[in-house]
Amino acid sequence: MSLIGRPAAQDAPAVLVFAAASMKGALDEVGAIVQARTRVTMKVSYAATSTLAKQIEEGAPADIFVSADEQWMDYVAERKLIAPGSRVNVVSNRLVLIAPTGRVPQLTIAPGFGIARALGDGGRLAIADPSNVPAGRYGKAALTFLGVWDSVANRLAPADNVRAALAFVARGEAPLGIVYASDVVAEPAVAIVGTFPNGTYPPIVYPAALTARAKPEAKKVLDVIASPEARAVFVKHGFLAPGS
Repeated sequence: MSLIGRPAAQDAPAVLVFAAASMKGALDEVGAIVQARTRVTMKVSYAATSTLAKQIEEGAPADIFVSADEQWMDYVAERKLIAPGSRVNVVSNRLVLIAPTGRVPQLTIAPGFGIARALGDGGRLAIADPSNVPAGRYGKAALTFLGVWDSVANRLAPADNVRAALAFVARGEAPLGIVYASDVVAEPAVAIVGTFPNGTYPPIVYPAALTARAKPEAKKVLDVIASPEARAVFVKHGFLAPGS
């Protein structure tokens, strides 16, 4: 029974957020904060950042876009698909090499390290599609910097997004994978082999912005997503504060 003077939940306005797949879990929890603070319902569509950016370009009715890198946010900005002045960096992340729990090889991530050997006979490296998905691009950059990309380039298990790459390893379908540190928090069936050193890949930044077609209520939602209260939730889920 709803209280007198308080709008029923189904009457609350809804704001649609397009968010990188790696935000799943953390952003779901932030949604409860949004509801409590604004009485606006936040609905989220998760997918690869590249997929979401293309959908926005094609006219999808997103109110907010949360990207896993700056390049795809620049892409939609250049096409005048986000509201000027609304862009804000929400969190950052780290890149890690993972293996199924209980089958973690002894590997030290360093120039020339034996990642190909660790894949074993016929094993493949799970990675988000390095041609356009941010996590895959970061992974390719790190392996290239370390001089080992050529040794695994023909041994990839490319995935549509980073959570799909995580699932390959969690199910034991790939002996190794490259994901974000925050992804490991969400999946007990994988363990971290090592963390890629800073400087081996571009800084991982998650910018968010209102789209050009955003509802008026979307500004309240974006303010919560970028708030210290929400940031504490993101950090709990393995993300880092912007610039960390």
